[in-house]
Amino acid sequence: MRKGDVYIETTKVGEISESADGAFIFVYDVAYATQPHSKAVSRTLPVRQEPYTSRVLFPFFDGLIPEGWLLDVAVRNWKLKSHDRMGLLLVACGDCIGNVSIHLALEVHS
Repeated sequence: MRKGDVYIETTKVGEISESADGAFIFVYDVAYATQPHSKAVSRTLPVRQEPYTSRVLFPFFDGLIPEGWLLDVAVRNWKLKSHDRMGLLLVACGDCIGNVSIHLALEVHS
């Protein structure tokens, strides 16, 4: 499973992941979702405690991925395929245009 932490500016607001069977899951952090004035990452993903699931990458997150020559640079530098949308999201969207960013979630094993 691949995961990314989702931030609005400097606040972690949730997590996006891709399961082994290819499903995409986006979930807001409980602490964030229960704050009275929490902002949604997009109008299509309003703040709620239940996870969002989809068989394709959510259009909002897909829209963060670079296009054109910048996509070509990302594909070439990270040796990814252009249809590996989750891989591209995780490597290319740590510093996006706008206030939402995605950072590779590191799992800690004890």
